[in-house]
Amino acid sequence: MLTQIAEGVWTHRSELLRNNTVVVRGRDGVLVVDPGITGSEMACLASDLRELKLPAVAGFATHPDWDHVLWHTELGEVPRYGTERCAAFMRDERSTPDWRARAAEGLPPEIEGEVPLDLYGLITGLPAGTTDIPWDGPRVRIIEHPAHAPGHAALFIEEHGVLVAGDMLSDVFVPMLDTWTDTNDPVEEYLTGLRLLEAVADDAESVVPGHGTVGGPGEARARLEHDRAYLHALRDGRTADDSRVTSPEAGWEWVADIHEGQARGLAERRRAA
Repeated sequence: MLTQIAEGVWTHRSELLRNNTVVVRGRDGVLVVDPGITGSEMACLASDLRELKLPAVAGFATHPDWDHVLWHTELGEVPRYGTERCAAFMRDERSTPDWRARAAEGLPPEIEGEVPLDLYGLITGLPAGTTDIPWDGPRVRIIEHPAHAPGHAALFIEEHGVLVAGDMLSDVFVPMLDTWTDTNDPVEEYLTGLRLLEAVADDAESVVPGHGTVGGPGEARARLEHDRAYLHALRDGRTADDSRVTSPEAGWEWVADIHEGQARGLAERRRAA
């Protein structure tokens, strides 16, 4: 079901991981950001858009995690954008003969067989330095940063004050570090991402995380500071006094496992340095 959060902006939530799809109305149709995650949920989204007589005219993937690069045939054949790095990552992933099997293996067992993969990761990379999504709707700024995953980008819909945060500023997930390589500094990269989002945080009337609850006025700044405090504790080897770890919602206790894994990984890096 579509939920309106601003004039011409809606969200559509998936249940398992509380993924938020964002829909933005343009002149001739809508921009669809991060549709997911099961086939039935994406078909529901397409049905809701048909009822509103708002066809999809473009898509955008905020980053190359599996649950952000999906698409459904009922949404139509339209340009699906992402950053240059995001698109390159997905091209590499799809270039191996067993890419489909490997993608399926990475899906949560609860939705095994329910995620259509034919259109998985077919992203058109926008040239490095592109600042806006090329479409006929309101200006949607692209804020590319190094946090969480290669080619990650947040979007800011200036006209409506909506910050689409990708996998950041969540009320259910702690900041999840990019540990894809052994040579980066994932905490500093994440802090850099937060600093870039900080430039628009105070102008955001709504913040939409990739997973979790949509926040209203002031929430973008509050969540940013919350994430920054978590990262400082993680970086310094201190216990993170964070409710997402210490007192998570029922069914989300496994987020503490993510935290513990990150803390161990950083401790190992410090010992090896």
